[in-house]
Amino acid sequence: MTRKSYPSDLTDEQWNLIAPHIPPEKWGGRTREVDIREVLNGVFYLVRSGCAWRAIPHDLPNWNTCRFYYDRFVRDGTWQIVHERLRERTRWKSDKSSEPSAAVIDSQSVKTTEKGG
Repeated sequence: MTRKSYPSDLTDEQWNLIAPHIPPEKWGGRTREVDIREVLNGVFYLVRSGCAWRAIPHDLPNWNTCRFYYDRFVRDGTWQIVHERLRERTRWKSDKSSEPSAAVIDSQSVKTTEKGG
């Protein structure tokens, strides 16, 4: 990277965990001209700062590019896969089973009907 880093940027260790799950370029399509790690840094900047897409700093990839890949990764399940792998790794490091055995849902998290039953 030739720019000053942001607190939301991926570390090398984080990138090495995520990179294998990022889909390769589509066959027969244009060559990917953007650094996908920088695109993810743009998405993570947005998530961490709470800014609008158009407010992503100019030294990161164009907001439209970041949005394109964010939407693509939502549609193709990439974010879900990354989340699952990171969850499994975190649980493994804590000496827990890779799959949780229970969940807690409180009444403020789940929508119910307006009227009582």
